[in-house]
Amino acid sequence: MVQKAKILLVDDRPENLLALEAILSALDQTLVRAVSGEEALKALLNDDFAVILLDVQMPGMDGFETAAHIKRRERTRDIPIIFLTAINHGPHHTFRGYAAGAVDYISKPFDPWVLRAKVSVFVDLYMKNCQLKEQAALLRLQLEDDREDSDRSGRHAAEPLLAELSARLASVEEQAEALTKQLDDSPEAGAAATAAHLERKLAGLRAALEALRPGVERA
Repeated sequence: MVQKAKILLVDDRPENLLALEAILSALDQTLVRAVSGEEALKALLNDDFAVILLDVQMPGMDGFETAAHIKRRERTRDIPIIFLTAINHGPHHTFRGYAAGAVDYISKPFDPWVLRAKVSVFVDLYMKNCQLKEQAALLRLQLEDDREDSDRSGRHAAEPLLAELSARLASVEEQAEALTKQLDDSPEAGAAATAAHLERKLAGLRAALEALRPGVERA
């Protein structure tokens, strides 16, 4: 059974957290609350998250500072961050959000359907990443066990599994390519950042998969 993805909701106002939970409950994932930047950083020490929804205006450590801490940690630097803000100071303020590492920057009040769709993209990507990593780990174990044994044709015993994994990744890449084209055509400022994040993730998975092929030297 595939474990549910965790989504971190960070806002100092309980009513805002309640509203986010109501919007995202339809995704049927695990929603984790944090009422401050400090509490969010503590949550990130113990659990892996598919995406973070981060309020900008918070007392003490604001959203920008919280994001900076998240991006400095090796464990959490690749987690997508969607900034939510009740204020809009123009392009400079938005640019600061992207400079802090956000993949999107949404002003309140926002369309619940749009927010849910954006979060769903990152949840789907996270779940696919988890599945592929698990399969890659199992395949690596089999490769280590069978690396000295080849059949009479010289074909490695694990090659069929490797081919299957490669085909599954190709399917994910095809879906991501279609999604990237949609994002490229979007007028939203965060679309390009979202597409770039998807491409980096899949490129990393493809590189890891190629490293598993027989005859490829590993450090």
